[in-house]
Amino acid sequence: MAYDKALAARIRKVVAALPKVTEKEQFGGIGFLLKGNMAVGVIGSDLLIRVGPANHDSAMSERHAKAFAITGRPSRGWILVEPGGLKTPASLKKWVELGIEFAKTLPAK
Repeated sequence: MAYDKALAARIRKVVAALPKVTEKEQFGGIGFLLKGNMAVGVIGSDLLIRVGPANHDSAMSERHAKAFAITGRPSRGWILVEPGGLKTPASLKKWVELGIEFAKTLPAK
């Protein structure tokens, strides 16, 4: 499945001013990494966010959020946000910043 290139372009605008953010295409999607750690990505038309275990439950309670379960089992600390939750620049920025903030807590790879 191809990923939403327009969503990836919108993410690029949000992370453009951040140093050490790189992109990597993998598994049919694209990831945005901070110091080598995945922060956010695009899978199909959904936004993948690495929120971390401590933020998982609160992120999952948000409208349009759903479990990330690539193996069939949900991955705690990772969520998907459907397109309905990404309509405005502010809503996208909120989610991207959540992923970036968690990635900042991880050691560089």
